[in-house]
Amino acid sequence: MAQTPAAVPPPMAAPAAAPTAAPAAAPTAAPVQPGAETEPLPAGLPPALAGALRAAKLPANAVAILVQEVGSNRPLVALNPDRALNPASVMKLVTTYAALELMGPSFTWKTGFHEAGTRRGDVLDGDLVIRGGGDPKLSQENLWLALKALRARGLREIRGNILLDRTTFDINGYDPAKFDGDPLRAYNAGPDALLVNFKALSMTFVPDEAAGTVNVSVEPKLAGLPVRSSVRLAQGACADFRAYPVKPKIDMAGGITVSGAYAASCGVKSWWIHPYELSQVQYIAAVVRGLWIDLGGSLSGEVRDGALPAGARLVYEQESQTLAEVVRDINKFSNNVMARQLFLSLSAEMLKLPGNAERSARTVKTWLMEKKLGGEELVMENGSGLSRIERISAGALGRLMVAAFRSPVMPEFVASMPLVAYDGTMRRRLRSRDVAGQAHIKTGTLNDVRSIGGYVLAASGKRYAVVCLVNHQNLAGTQALNDALLQWVHAEG
Repeated sequence: MAQTPAAVPPPMAAPAAAPTAAPAAAPTAAPVQPGAETEPLPAGLPPALAGALRAAKLPANAVAILVQEVGSNRPLVALNPDRALNPASVMKLVTTYAALELMGPSFTWKTGFHEAGTRRGDVLDGDLVIRGGGDPKLSQENLWLALKALRARGLREIRGNILLDRTTFDINGYDPAKFDGDPLRAYNAGPDALLVNFKALSMTFVPDEAAGTVNVSVEPKLAGLPVRSSVRLAQGACADFRAYPVKPKIDMAGGITVSGAYAASCGVKSWWIHPYELSQVQYIAAVVRGLWIDLGGSLSGEVRDGALPAGARLVYEQESQTLAEVVRDINKFSNNVMARQLFLSLSAEMLKLPGNAERSARTVKTWLMEKKLGGEELVMENGSGLSRIERISAGALGRLMVAAFRSPVMPEFVASMPLVAYDGTMRRRLRSRDVAGQAHIKTGTLNDVRSIGGYVLAASGKRYAVVCLVNHQNLAGTQALNDALLQWVHAEG
């Protein structure tokens, strides 16, 4: 009897939130003018914040801060509020709030399974067509459930092809190495209308000291791509996977080969990778074929790209989680792949055209203008913040945060952000401070960017929108600056 495959969770947040970029691909996000380090701090900055800024050894023009009570029309603190800076993953707040307002918290994505041909008993004399709707979280488990539903509806043998209709999105020439030259990182997977498992592989290493070997397994199982390992067991300290002590290589002819050394001191560990050598279609085809065969189905033809033909019959529809649930995953864990999917879904849903980055950027900018929130300086490349060119000002982001708190979707939006000291990307910060548990904060990290955006509940009972964007090469003291800002707002706001 077929067993339900384990659900594949999103790629881990740590590499997504803080990718290590190649030196040649890491220009300073917002260059500081010569001599800026010696410029005096602006008058009116609260002494505690001025002191934290000096301690961080940052020039004032590398930092933008906006603090505003959500019921007020005037900021409490404003430093360079109109300067456009790179927000890193804090840009996800723009994407997710826009989606909640424009698409609605209960919106769901649908993946359709259609028969194009004649059904005779349990045999389809024709093609099965899977039409992707852009679901950001179509896991192996959910795909298995959908295919199992087809088996329950009597389908066993497909005497044709399985066609993958991916036309909900218009994506051409995605380069997974563009951002940091490291396409193997799971956060560098690209969006797709039929994204399965975030197009990721989980490689698990189990050292066997008695046998002197390392067992390597891969999930999901890819049909036609056997795993061949020559990983040797090593002694010494456990090396970070990001240093590539083991090296995977994937191709359609040779399967998945893994070489290198794995330290026994590492114990059992899993590593998420992006199999960039495989196209989206090759990856999806290997997963779909493997699941269909495991369920007792048979397929005469191929799994390949193909548009949904007229007259095809909808047999089953797989519905995603609600947008409110998806937004929580995106913001709590800074999932870049899901954010890219949501960004393209904005134009696909609102314009009823194939979603692409340019259309989605226009959709968001138009929405901001209609809400009179400004944002003329807004630059959105992919909506995730994993970008060298995305820009927004602290003022525009602060206005957006205030408007979001006054919006009907406020509960879903606020709850999607990490709770300081308790979960998401803020779970290890400010645990011993009074602001612990009193703020929902989204973080952003790139080579030369540190940013935060969210809400702080002050001891006074007032709630404040808080934004701090820092673009500079010297970031050693930036976390202390951000933490001091959050604690100050909680204590003094």
